[in-house]
Amino acid sequence: MGKRSRQQSSVADARQTNVLITGTPGTGKSTLAAQLAQRTGLEHVDVGDVVRNSQDKLHDGWDEHNAAYVLNEDALLDHLEPLVGGRGGCIVDHHSSDFYPERWFDKVVVLTCDNTVLYNRLEGRGYAVHKIQENVQHEIMQCSVEEANDAYAKDFVEVMRSDTDEEMRGNLERLVAWVQSRTTTDAVTVTV
Repeated sequence: MGKRSRQQSSVADARQTNVLITGTPGTGKSTLAAQLAQRTGLEHVDVGDVVRNSQDKLHDGWDEHNAAYVLNEDALLDHLEPLVGGRGGCIVDHHSSDFYPERWFDKVVVLTCDNTVLYNRLEGRGYAVHKIQENVQHEIMQCSVEEANDAYAKDFVEVMRSDTDEEMRGNLERLVAWVQSRTTTDAVTVTV
């Protein structure tokens, strides 16, 4: 971890480890988050599902062009604060990263993918051509990487390639080991 103030450290120590997994749609966020949750016992928080299924109004309506809800970031943050900011123990899965409080996360993972692989994945999901092209352009410009690097301390962010099953398995194993090391470290009481 980078240099964090005593106050920030005590907030982080009072809750369980949180990980944000972000990246362009189609890079494998939900798959990785679900597998990581299953292996570590952390709770998978799929932001898209939360927005769709919440009794609270976490969006400002439906955007026909993008076939997606228009996220109300303030309402979402208020909704997630008790879980992610409070108790912790979450893997947050969302394509955007820059509006979450840095204090919520111990690690931010940005998944990246080859443009051809990404195109084929999104086409397989039935995305409209304009939406596929927008997402591929987003990936070409490395917007998710830049957004995470601008929003979080450099030592919080890890970029992982997820083109192949082998890369995805390697990412999962690396993150499982990291979470387990955090859990072991958090369980040790250190007197300063």
